[in-house]
Amino acid sequence: MMRQAGRYMKAYRDLREKYPSFRQRSEIPEVAIEVSLQPWRSFQPDGVILFSDIVTPLPGLGIDMDIAEGKGPIIDRPIRTQAQVDALRSLDPVESLPFIREILQALRQEVGDRSTVLGFVGAPWTLAAYAVEGKGSKTYSVIKGMAFSDPTILHQLLAKLADAIAVYARYQIDSGAQVIQMFDSWAGQLSPQDYETFALPYQQRVFRQVKQTHPDTPLILLVSGSAGVLERMGRSGADIISLDWTVDMTEARQRLGRQMKVQGNLDPGVLFGSREFIRDRILDTIRKAGNQGHILNLGHGILPDTPEENAAFFFETAKQADQLLAVHA
Repeated sequence: MMRQAGRYMKAYRDLREKYPSFRQRSEIPEVAIEVSLQPWRSFQPDGVILFSDIVTPLPGLGIDMDIAEGKGPIIDRPIRTQAQVDALRSLDPVESLPFIREILQALRQEVGDRSTVLGFVGAPWTLAAYAVEGKGSKTYSVIKGMAFSDPTILHQLLAKLADAIAVYARYQIDSGAQVIQMFDSWAGQLSPQDYETFALPYQQRVFRQVKQTHPDTPLILLVSGSAGVLERMGRSGADIISLDWTVDMTEARQRLGRQMKVQGNLDPGVLFGSREFIRDRILDTIRKAGNQGHILNLGHGILPDTPEENAAFFFETAKQADQLLAVHA
């Protein structure tokens, strides 16, 4: 389940009292390991997700950041000039991200063959959006202003980020991640033609480099608000396209082609519904996706106030889906 650990679990909120800083929780190995395993112990899902953030590698490039509770990443000195882009370092994850290796190795050891360990990275456009805007945004006017008035600087930044993300993804795989998901959370803010220019080529650049060294590791791509760019996502080099809930699963499979594997696409808001409603929506999603090449998941992260018992019911229903589909056929 996307964003498994976190705000909806009491065990996580209790731990947050002891470690109030997100970076503490995600960069102190024993704490991050515990947070990663909390939902796995409670619900026994098929995947265990590294507890981290997409901006975690940025300090290793020379982009200082913090993650404010309830606000997300904050970058005090946004990247706005050629000199700042030129000053960025190449990423050395062994030096700047040693805790990631420790966390992933421990997760692999803990879950063994009972679950798949997932790592994840941010996509170049989305990391660039944070780096240029300095924080999350509703309009993305600063980075779009750069894209539409001085694209040379932005393309250089995107290329540097793509190469660093590829290094980081390979490091996660070497450390124990069995699948990598790339989050291009803000690429849905681009028009299709701008997606072709500023998002897709750099997604492809990352995936191409990772495939060169780790051809057998499945790669997943998620774009929030992706209904308008699905076919373009299919050209990214990803093995699996993660679908949000703005597109019907049947239509998405037709648009992507049956050979493309998909993940999703249950609206996280469904988990606030009755058990009957949750069950019906899960079965509807599975039915529309067909009986192969589909990972059942939410269309984006689970919401903070989701009742924990409804999250448990999601997993119970998913595990019984074959029998339930037979009964409701």
